[in-house]
Amino acid sequence: MNRIAVLTSGGDAPGMNAAIRAVVRKSIYHQLEIFGVQRGYSGLINREIIPLELGSVADIIHRGGTILRTARSHSFQTPEGQEKAAAYLRERGIEGVVVIGGDGSFRGARVLEEMGFCTVGIPATIDNDIPRTDFCIGFDTAVNTVIDAINKVRDTATSHERTYVIEVMGRDTGHIALAAGLAGGAESIIIPEVPFSLEEVCSRLLRGVKRGKRHSVILVAEGAANAVSVGQGIKRLLQMEVRVIILGHLQRGGTPTAFDRVLASRMGGKAVDLLLANKGNQALGYWQGEVRGSTYEEIFNSKKEFLWSDYDLAGILAI
Repeated sequence: MNRIAVLTSGGDAPGMNAAIRAVVRKSIYHQLEIFGVQRGYSGLINREIIPLELGSVADIIHRGGTILRTARSHSFQTPEGQEKAAAYLRERGIEGVVVIGGDGSFRGARVLEEMGFCTVGIPATIDNDIPRTDFCIGFDTAVNTVIDAINKVRDTATSHERTYVIEVMGRDTGHIALAAGLAGGAESIIIPEVPFSLEEVCSRLLRGVKRGKRHSVILVAEGAANAVSVGQGIKRLLQMEVRVIILGHLQRGGTPTAFDRVLASRMGGKAVDLLLANKGNQALGYWQGEVRGSTYEEIFNSKKEFLWSDYDLAGILAI
């Protein structure tokens, strides 16, 4: 293994830059030539590979987003696009590729693996929906962004004695909503994994009012319900004053937390170790206190476990 490349694909996540930095500097330490692919798999097709040096990743560990930029490539999903990407990698003499992203990015990495390249995937998605890892890069930062919003909202909610409905990301999973709701003391957490009942939400609000509570915060994962509709429903049923906040892509940005920086650095270093040993077909994960590898098939054939005990606890603590 003499030449490797690194790319970021799919949605950006805080901590991607820290992972890129680790891959680049660990590679140079081991005297490997390291290249960056700009704009994900689109960059392979559009011939956007640049050499990276120590200075290329200076002063980026604290920055959100990705210096390599990212994009979703429909062309790479076709056999013609895949062959074009592989031909460019061969032309540049690149033997191994580190792919930083989520499920779709890993599926692209498996394609490259099948075409003769050694690949390692690093899980980076704020949704935290990749199996066989307790945490994906970016999740901790996104949750803390939501917590910061909840803390600010509570100040005005208390002052005006209002109920606030806050919509967070989570199209298919409620990991962000659950973690932020538990840490932020939300009265109700609406997530895709649990059938939504407006009556139950209203019942919880009424119990709070009866014991003297004058404000409430309700978290809604975008894939579970529409926050505006939830707010309108509460207002209609309880005649309460309700405000709705949709955080949206605010959760993707910002300075990564120390946890995400450390996790990204460890995974970036481990990815280079695996490539040096010619051990491809690996998707990294953090579980049982260590960074470990799983095959892509193990990832694709598994399902992320939902923390039902945390969901039950959040409900108990919100009584």
